[in-house]
Amino acid sequence: MKKHIKIFDTTLRDGEQTPRVNLNTQEKLRIAKQLESLGVDVIEAGFAVASPGDFESVKLIAENIEKSTVTSLARAVKKDIEVAAEAVKNAKKPRIHTFIATSPIHREYKLKMTKEQILDRVKEMVSYAKSFIDDIEFSSEDATRTEKEFLVEVYEIAIKAGATTLNVPDTVGYRTPNEMFELITYLKNNVKGIENVDISVHCHDDLGLSVANSVAAIQAGATQIECTINGLGERAGNTSLEEIAMILKTRKDLFEEYYTNIDSKQIYPTSKLVSLLTGVSTQPNKAIVGANAFAHESGIHQHGVLANPETYEIMSPESVGRNPDSLVLGKHSGKHAFVQKLESLGFNHVGSDRVEELFAQFKKLADKKKYVLDEDIIALVAGEAAKIEGRIKLAHFEISRQEGKKPKATVTIELDGEKLIKEALGDGPVDAAYNAVNLAVSDTFVLEEYKLEAITGDTDAQAQVVVIIEKNGNRFIGRGQSTDVVEASIKAYINGINRLYSN
Repeated sequence: MKKHIKIFDTTLRDGEQTPRVNLNTQEKLRIAKQLESLGVDVIEAGFAVASPGDFESVKLIAENIEKSTVTSLARAVKKDIEVAAEAVKNAKKPRIHTFIATSPIHREYKLKMTKEQILDRVKEMVSYAKSFIDDIEFSSEDATRTEKEFLVEVYEIAIKAGATTLNVPDTVGYRTPNEMFELITYLKNNVKGIENVDISVHCHDDLGLSVANSVAAIQAGATQIECTINGLGERAGNTSLEEIAMILKTRKDLFEEYYTNIDSKQIYPTSKLVSLLTGVSTQPNKAIVGANAFAHESGIHQHGVLANPETYEIMSPESVGRNPDSLVLGKHSGKHAFVQKLESLGFNHVGSDRVEELFAQFKKLADKKKYVLDEDIIALVAGEAAKIEGRIKLAHFEISRQEGKKPKATVTIELDGEKLIKEALGDGPVDAAYNAVNLAVSDTFVLEEYKLEAITGDTDAQAQVVVIIEKNGNRFIGRGQSTDVVEASIKAYINGINRLYSN
């Protein structure tokens, strides 16, 4: 009988802790729905007690997800658990994920608690969480640097208190695959009652071993892997969902007895959606989803692939949702074809009203581009999710430049319904446009980061611009896209300002 490896996705919690990533509620919901289409078993929707915004996001996701379990993280503290329970109570499959650190360094310097105090806290708080919801996950933070004997005590108490999943985090990405295999084996052999619960691992990538450590844990008996799309997360990130899923699928010779519920054809669309919404691009040589993952430049490789793709490809691009030769849409394509394309990319939860809006945007884009590629469609969905109705709207802009002089931008915006036209000079067209926007809103902002990339590789590609603006110590991300680089830049800037003003 095959063993089900549950996929626990924490893109919306640990992934959002990636430096400079800041998702709004609607963006989180869009990602959550895509994770559900992908086949994720558990979605960690956030840390509900962290802020009112986090609570609302977890609550909204819990109320809108049908198939996946929805969980909120909570420290082993009554207030955290109460807020988490309230946030997920309307989920079809709710879970509370509570944790406390157990390693010597955390006990001494962070918690200032003895072993006995930690054991008492685990018993009390897991039991308290169980009084709200039946499905309880318990994590021993920094488990891999905790004494094995003490870890056994902690997990046994968690099981007795009602935990249904035990998580073993390699919180600082310190362990090697052999060590992870040995630890999971030790726990399986020594923790009473562990055969009745799921064993989970949450590995970080500080030494580049998160995926390898997770695979070793599966081989030792783990039944749940905690991961993120594109490996997003604190510091060097987390275990990459796409890599774990495709390792188990591709290496049937080693993992024939295991399976996941992941629909691998949704991997690439999900990766691109997360990348566009977070503003964090994947490196070109990223396994599975990177731009070069299926590219062959060497003549020897090209010859082999042309003769038989399996000479240099251990999986097909199509198996992960990358279809470079698939049907592309153009300005003569109808709504039926557009809807089919959305569904093929995994966006089958888009409501009829939203389809109309996206189709209208698609038609505008098709007038500017000869062909609209899959990446363009993904970007449209991501761009729609990234929109935020705010005080400022871009109505029009013009850029002019006389030889030997700085470029001048004339920007027309609507501010609280009032149309304003301002002109400004700058070191370049984007700088001039930003100066004009600042004049229009009678405000200034520090531009901490400006990032431009092409969504597709053609000459009429859409430009995706991500900016980070700062005001009074608060940072906000802004995103914009257009076939015009300057227009994309202005949209991103205004998007960031609207987020700042709505905070």
